Amino acid sequence: MKIIDSIVTQAAGIAAVRRDIHAHPELCFEEVRTADLVAQKLTEWGIPIHRGLGTTGVVGIVKNGSSARALGLRADIDALPMQEFNTFAHASQHQGKMHACGHDGHTAMLLAAAQHLAKNRNFDGTVYLIFQPAEEGGGGAREMIKDGLFELFPMEAVFGMHNWPGSQVGKFAVSPGPVMASTSEFKIVIRGKGSHAALPHLGLDPVPVACQMVQAFQTIISRNKKPIDAGVISVTMIHGGEATNVVPDSCELQGTVRTFSTEVLDLIERRMKQVAEHVCAAHEMQCEFEFVRNYPPTVNHAAEAAFARRVMASIVGAENVEVQEPTMGAEDFAFMLQAKPGAYCFIANGDGAHREMGHGGGPCTLHNPSYDFNDDLIPLGATYWVRLAEEWLNTPHHAKDHA
Repeated sequence: MKIIDSIVTQAAGIAAVRRDIHAHPELCFEEVRTADLVAQKLTEWGIPIHRGLGTTGVVGIVKNGSSARALGLRADIDALPMQEFNTFAHASQHQGKMHACGHDGHTAMLLAAAQHLAKNRNFDGTVYLIFQPAEEGGGGAREMIKDGLFELFPMEAVFGMHNWPGSQVGKFAVSPGPVMASTSEFKIVIRGKGSHAALPHLGLDPVPVACQMVQAFQTIISRNKKPIDAGVISVTMIHGGEATNVVPDSCELQGTVRTFSTEVLDLIERRMKQVAEHVCAAHEMQCEFEFVRNYPPTVNHAAEAAFARRVMASIVGAENVEVQEPTMGAEDFAFMLQAKPGAYCFIANGDGAHREMGHGGGPCTLHNPSYDFNDDLIPLGATYWVRLAEEWLNTPHHAKDHA
């Protein structure tokens, strides 16, 4: 691997910052301490900053030369509302909050790149370092864009990166097209008429209607959309009734829908509403249907994904840059890719063996209480960010699209 030596030299200091962030997790739009720490480090390295986009976002600005060209590098900074099981020294100090998705590591990798870029500046143009809040359900990317991210900081393209457990350290993955799914939530209330359970004919029982509805939704997946189009409808909550001998007045369904395209999402939402309303009507009941679209699909742009792949190959070798298998997980970097060309890649986080003694008993997977980011990734991820920025800004704009 061709990792930048000076980044390796500074890696231990950046890892200490990462562990400090891990020990003090903050939830979406509450990342005040984290943002302060990021701003402090950037300022210490002579990087001008802009604060407040998306409430707690921080943007660092590294300029060199006279070119007006620019690109953005993004890291998310928020944690999850879950209890950590790890017991090592840098485990969460806040009950019910944990960096279980590696955003502390994403922040550290971009900070390491920032430190090198500020000191060396081997490019002509501007690198915008985007430290984004509230990825975990808050739509922080959308909020930064609403607050003028791309107007205040005009950039040709924007790139993101996420650690990926289970793959051997030293590997990347990036591909064009959809790489993460949209995420939507639904809530359906079936309004019936309660009665004694021994006298069901005197009421309108919403429970069997709910059962029919759950089954019918799966025909949308198997019979309404094209088999080659990915889509998931998961009913994850059913609430109804309070006593064993009472038919309830209502029954509530909730769950999530995931797709890789807006067209499939449109189809699923339309058909779910039709199925819900008509199943209820067939049983003389009322239906309340609510469908909320959270994040759109994360779709990599072809030219930018190809450019990222070439940069990765120059660092780890082409054989270590894998095809990015799409996942039904969601990511609000999707909003940035709707607004700007770019690509979102995965960097392998290993199998969990990096965790120190005292970690929890579970696997080192994302959103798991025994997860921890692998600090060995910091020099590699930072090198990728630096080389990506340097090569992008030092390559004639028209040449990137045809390389």
